[in-house]
Amino acid sequence: MKKKNIDHYGINAKEAFRSLSLSDNKQRNNALNETAKLLKANINQILEANKIDIENSQKKSMSNSFIDRLSLDKKRIYSIIDGLIDISKLEDPLNKVLSRWDRPNGLNISKISVPLGVIGIIYESRPNVTIDAGALCIKSGNTCILRGGSDSFHTSTLLTKFLQQGLKIAGLPETCVQIIDTTDRKMVTEILKASKYIDIIVPRGGKSLVAKIQKEAKVPVFAHLEGICHVYVDNEINLDKSIDIIINSKMRRTGICGAAETLLIDKNLDKESILKIISQLQEVNCEIRGDKSLKDIVPDITLANEEDWSTEYLDAILSVKLVDGVEKAVSHINNYSSQHTETIITENEETANYFLTNVDSAIVMKNASTQFADGGEFGMGAEIGISTGRLHARGPVGANQLTSFKYIVNGDGQIRPN
Repeated sequence: MKKKNIDHYGINAKEAFRSLSLSDNKQRNNALNETAKLLKANINQILEANKIDIENSQKKSMSNSFIDRLSLDKKRIYSIIDGLIDISKLEDPLNKVLSRWDRPNGLNISKISVPLGVIGIIYESRPNVTIDAGALCIKSGNTCILRGGSDSFHTSTLLTKFLQQGLKIAGLPETCVQIIDTTDRKMVTEILKASKYIDIIVPRGGKSLVAKIQKEAKVPVFAHLEGICHVYVDNEINLDKSIDIIINSKMRRTGICGAAETLLIDKNLDKESILKIISQLQEVNCEIRGDKSLKDIVPDITLANEEDWSTEYLDAILSVKLVDGVEKAVSHINNYSSQHTETIITENEETANYFLTNVDSAIVMKNASTQFADGGEFGMGAEIGISTGRLHARGPVGANQLTSFKYIVNGDGQIRPN
């Protein structure tokens, strides 16, 4: 069989876009709901495909956190199904009147939401991205070309097939969603240079993948850097609530980008509370790498080095530092953060407001786990990624963030004078 190049996928995506961009919300929602039914009816088949990917990754001795991101079980599949249904229930992101005004010459101008176009999505091990990205693109009238990681190839290819079947049942082109059917890495380079066909690139993966994409892409990129997320514990706290938030932020799922990697604690917090926080983390098998001030209080921890403050562990490891109040905490975060997600734990509103105002990240929280950094938890149904850049979209990228706009100008014979 002749190998497909980017022209094959690009031409199909452009042609499908004409139909999808003009479809109504009901038809697009139907495609999502039909896909949800197909996933529910084929759970065992999905698990079998995922088993192949997991076994292949285990043979390569991939890390536990990598295997976790790759793995599906019935609970995670039902979560994907729920996400599809939630996306279908969202308000139509297209043809919204974003603003409207009249000019003195009688012209009426409207700003209307429209799809972005063809979206290239390059991602690594997480097969759920296949459905999340495909569904959000369908909902927002965009066609997409998916290039999943070789480690999730069997699962992602099967999930794409169900998306395409859902589109077909709804009377939409199956090629609204396509997946590159080869693990050849040369296809990534082809996608990055395919400005003739692709309007936006969305990367989902590790630091090296994102760096390659940002360096080589000839297409605009939604920036998605690593998740060096911080939790800051003030000296005015409810201790039990604080410990719950800290442990959830770090340990719920250590391999996701919203997992906390650095814990900052106000040095004015009493030593008994500091000891309890650290001991509770150690009890759930979290390795602590602390600064000298912390090690003086808790001797049985590893001494942190400079590299720890800028490391995304994606594992049960947490760097911990004692800081002199909220201003020093904010300074540390703005220096080392990847501008993804940060949270403050405090009962003092003035301190919280300082933190929320001065931390320069896409998502800033108060008294909540960093693991809420997720489009589904934001009420978006799902997300295509967390954008840490400043252009167009920032934070969770959902259906509304996958739109652009056009101006519609209504006149009644106006001509512009010389």
